[in-house]
Amino acid sequence: MERAENERLRRMAQGKCLENLLIMQENEWMRRKAQQLDQENKALLAELKQRQGAAGPSGSVSGSGSAAAANLKAKAAGKQPK
Repeated sequence: MERAENERLRRMAQGKCLENLLIMQENEWMRRKAQQLDQENKALLAELKQRQGAAGPSGSVSGSGSAAAANLKAKAAGKQPK
């Protein structure tokens, strides 16, 4: 009886170790993805500030809105912007 209980606990521990490993791998993937998104966010913010500075007092850059929107859509789809 005790041997069967030990075997059950050993299998349970192995399962928990595997589950823990998978969680750690997913956590690492999510950390990298968060870093990538943070870098993209900073680049887009810098681009926005640059465009706002280039817009002058009127606050608009002709035609840049649609190009920026197309670039964002392409990045979201995982494609290189034109």
